[in-house]
Amino acid sequence: MEIEDIKKSKLLIHGDIYFDQSIKNLNWFNIGGKTKILFKPNSLKGLIEYLKLYSSRGKIFILGNGSNVLFDDDTYQGTVIKLGKSFSNITLLDNETIIAGTAASQKKVSEFAKDNNISGLEFMSCIPGSIGGGIRMNSGCFKKEFKDILISIQLVDYKGVVRSIPADKINFNYRSIELPNELIFLSATFKGIIKNSIEINNYMRELNTIKNMAQPTKIKTSGSTFKNPINQTNKKVWELIRSSVPNGTSFGDAIISDKHANFFVNKKNAKSIDMKSLINFVKKKVKDNTGVKLELEIVMVE
Repeated sequence: MEIEDIKKSKLLIHGDIYFDQSIKNLNWFNIGGKTKILFKPNSLKGLIEYLKLYSSRGKIFILGNGSNVLFDDDTYQGTVIKLGKSFSNITLLDNETIIAGTAASQKKVSEFAKDNNISGLEFMSCIPGSIGGGIRMNSGCFKKEFKDILISIQLVDYKGVVRSIPADKINFNYRSIELPNELIFLSATFKGIIKNSIEINNYMRELNTIKNMAQPTKIKTSGSTFKNPINQTNKKVWELIRSSVPNGTSFGDAIISDKHANFFVNKKNAKSIDMKSLINFVKKKVKDNTGVKLELEIVMVE
């Protein structure tokens, strides 16, 4: 991948461009090697400038909060684009409609909704990812998903063309949506219902209490490793893992959380190969024991 012209254009593009940058500290697993290029646009103009210069020549990965990705130990031969402050604004469209930049965290958007007496976004307070990642994954918990509150998505394609897509034109699936990866989400419009902020706050606290009792916190994990196999069994994926995989199973420093079997943890200095070995081992054991084929919820970046 020739990048000399990108190096020459570095000062002309509105944003920060880094070469051979470590990505280990940009994800919750704290795993990964380097990326050939890391680009942090400081405006939509800068993002479009970079896309027009780069997009036809190599791979692009859009990184949000890094809460559900597993990077490879080898160098990513492409560009990792990380949207920042310019893409994290949260505003009111009307008294029950919110527009949020996709770099904003779901937790911040849920807090903003609460402060403005808008209910329906409480579940977001339990999800550590960004709004962009939430759209791509159709994130959800406690029987609520993005599709239930999403009105539209504003986006730019790799050619630099900006447009909006109404939510009713999108096919949503369990933890995925049917939109090409060659679309970069810029902002999203959500609609809730008016409710007293105290009631909203109480409900958010209730949800987070339940979550913290069931899931590990303050460790190097990327949350749910596998999707719940909703069409294959009535059991949750953690139940399938607990019944199929011996306690204490580990590969290097990649281990299964004692608190929640679907949370895989980097105990100290796990490598990508360690985490992948653990993932593949668990998939095989569950398939052999139950006949259920597990599907990843985390995103592998290679």
